Amino acid sequence: MQALTISKLAQAAGVNVETIRFYQRRGLLAEPDKPLGGIRRYAPTDVARVQFIKAAQRIGFTLDEVAQLLLLDDGTQCSEARAIAERKLADVRRRLADLQRIEDVLTQLVGRCAAKRGKVRCPLIDALQPPLAQEGA
Repeated sequence: MQALTISKLAQAAGVNVETIRFYQRRGLLAEPDKPLGGIRRYAPTDVARVQFIKAAQRIGFTLDEVAQLLLLDDGTQCSEARAIAERKLADVRRRLADLQRIEDVLTQLVGRCAAKRGKVRCPLIDALQPPLAQEGA
């Protein structure tokens, strides 16, 4: 594969040109020198780098975490990369637990709604509203 223009890099990596520029502004991807009167050219390794960034994002890593992982890409820092992944896993597990609690509460509220019929106050809305302040308090 020859040196690529930014549009060819974006196409090969499956992103748009603005994504490439954004990654450059974030310091995740180097911007090659521009020859006098010429066009910047990217190496095939840049395609792999952009694909790595996108793959890491798809499994939940933030761009800051991706930047940390890219700094560890010399093959000798596996334990540090693992520590980053373990922190991410713990965060995902916390969020899953939060989502499970939310699901449980919503299931109960929906059940209350189904049980109430007629002209009564909606149990779901009632449960979400704070109690009214008492007059004179």
